[in-house]
Amino acid sequence: MYDVIIVGGGPAGLSAALILGRCRRRVLVCDTGRPRNASSTALHGFLTRDGIEPAALLRIGREQLAPFASVEFRNVEVRDARPGQNRFEAMLDDGSWQVARMLLLATGVVDELPPIEGIEAFYGGSVFHCPYCDGWEVRDQPLALYARAGKGLGTALELTIWSRDLVLCTDGPAELSGEDRRQLDRHGIPVREESIVRLEGSDGVLQRIVFADGPPLPRRAMFFATSYRQHSDLAARLGCDFTQRGAVETGRYETTNCPGLFVVGDASRDVQMAIVAAAEGAKAAFAINTALWKADI
Repeated sequence: MYDVIIVGGGPAGLSAALILGRCRRRVLVCDTGRPRNASSTALHGFLTRDGIEPAALLRIGREQLAPFASVEFRNVEVRDARPGQNRFEAMLDDGSWQVARMLLLATGVVDELPPIEGIEAFYGGSVFHCPYCDGWEVRDQPLALYARAGKGLGTALELTIWSRDLVLCTDGPAELSGEDRRQLDRHGIPVREESIVRLEGSDGVLQRIVFADGPPLPRRAMFFATSYRQHSDLAARLGCDFTQRGAVETGRYETTNCPGLFVVGDASRDVQMAIVAAAEGAKAAFAINTALWKADI
């Protein structure tokens, strides 16, 4: 029996595995190799690693876990999990069941890309979802924000930190209140409500947004404010509570309403940055180790 099974080998899962390995806990880390930022060319905002390729950060993380013989990695998907008496059982995609005293989910989320022709070619290079992660790299450039049905005001105002040349594109009726439009006007942010046909550019660099009506809009980058979904349904299967935004409800040490189950990283909370995910993994590992030794005394 493992002490902990960690589902997800991103910054959150690796950080938890590091702390637990240092505590001499027997850990199984299961990862599918499909991170949220797979399309990104660089990871930002991570102290000492700003600008690193996402895959390189994960490689370094695994290398630094190599000395801990009690930490095991498997490149597998956890298809199901169920709680038992002071334990969890996890079914891997090879059909086997693994048992651990506690379970930590670091499964992340999946961004819902706007339904625009050509967006995949630019996602991660000049189309982004997080201005804190990528705003600096396109500072003072012509930017667009994609946000439908009245959801773009806050993000549009926030983006003025990085550029004053900003256009809000709503891909249909903006549904903005009079006060919303006055705020946008005060900050010099025009609104384009025409339906978007496609994005155009070359070598992953956005050049223009093409609309069904009206002239194309030259832009260097676009941010989008759309929803995301859980990468895995394990938290739902295990009966976790969720916020209105679809994140798993967690406590101070990443605990959930399911005893012995912890959720860290983008799957929970609102500040979805790699360095925050790593911190949450460390906090959860601290709480897990504390709970385990208390149970054993």
